[in-house]
Amino acid sequence: MAALPHRPVGPAMKNGFRLRCPRCGEGKLFSGYLTVNESCSACGEEFWHHRADDAPPYMVITIVGHIVVPLLLAVEMAWHWEEWQHMITWLPLTALLCVILLPPVKGALIGYQWAMHMHGFDPTDAEHDPIPPSQRGPKINPPASYQSL
Repeated sequence: MAALPHRPVGPAMKNGFRLRCPRCGEGKLFSGYLTVNESCSACGEEFWHHRADDAPPYMVITIVGHIVVPLLLAVEMAWHWEEWQHMITWLPLTALLCVILLPPVKGALIGYQWAMHMHGFDPTDAEHDPIPPSQRGPKINPPASYQSL
């Protein structure tokens, strides 16, 4: 088996964090808030192979928790706020940080997967599918009689 070409992890993750193609850094990685483009408009790199799944939300929860909790504790120790003051401050801040950080973290994870040849980003891997989802035929559900088996 031939060795796969080296892909630098740092620049790929940085490009992904910037919501750009991990390969060229030019094309957009996302077509919507979290909807990944099938391929890069600049270099043609295929993105549909990514398997980000639930990892970005877990990472974002960890990052936001490490930001908000120390701030909350520092404010409580310094000024002893009322509960309603904490609620109107920390809940919106937590939600806002999560919404802002989710796409860049997902992009960085996709960049990592691309750089490490994970999942379908390795053309020799069994997970590699050469046909993008938009060009596949309709998904056919089995008849109801088969679903009980």
